[in-house]
Amino acid sequence: MKEAPGSILLYELCGADPERLFSAYCWRVRMPLLHKGLAFRSIPWRFAERDVLAALGCDSVPVLRDGERVLQDSWAIMTDLEDRYPEPSLFGDKGGRSLAQFVRHRADSVLHPAIGRMIASDIPAHLDADSRDHFIRTREARFGRTLSEVTADRAERVGMFRQSLQPLRRLLEEQPFLHGAAPAAADFIAFGEFQWARCTSAFPLLQPGDPVHGWRERMLRLFGGAPAAGRVEDRS
Repeated sequence: MKEAPGSILLYELCGADPERLFSAYCWRVRMPLLHKGLAFRSIPWRFAERDVLAALGCDSVPVLRDGERVLQDSWAIMTDLEDRYPEPSLFGDKGGRSLAQFVRHRADSVLHPAIGRMIASDIPAHLDADSRDHFIRTREARFGRTLSEVTADRAERVGMFRQSLQPLRRLLEEQPFLHGAAPAAADFIAFGEFQWARCTSAFPLLQPGDPVHGWRERMLRLFGGAPAAGRVEDRS
């Protein structure tokens, strides 16, 4: 593990168990740090701990503090890490950066909302009491209905969700990772979405035998199995 010039701290969303790190966006930062071999310390953060972030001038995670530098937003952090610690690269070349941007926009607009509508009711069980109240209140206001109503028909909807993964599936039939022979930023971004579900829900989004499932399993084995470590659910 390489030492960075500053002491890197990564503020990450966790459940009642501090080892259950489940934010898709925080995984978008954790994976690049592991990829670059940078030493960092995880600071588990919960929804109810707003004062912790306010002291840093931030209002959501991930937050990365590198010495005196404080950065918020997963994409801003990824690009800053690439600028400050260029090797090994997260993008490889301009085309790799464009691919990562495309995957980021698709994840934000398609994957994240779709997965959220299938796992939302499972998340509160993993939160501490204060965070649970905050999560239920804010998410039910966002959805305009109860969380149990949001996921009530997920068994019928999951087939359509799996069908929506066809662009990823076709690419992963041809190569082991979205970036090509080895994983890079595009893979880390997409992986964060499936890791969010894996860490919070027993509902099977992916089926064994699906190239997307096989890719996720390869991602879990990266960096000595670090993405699979901790108290997460090993689900399909």
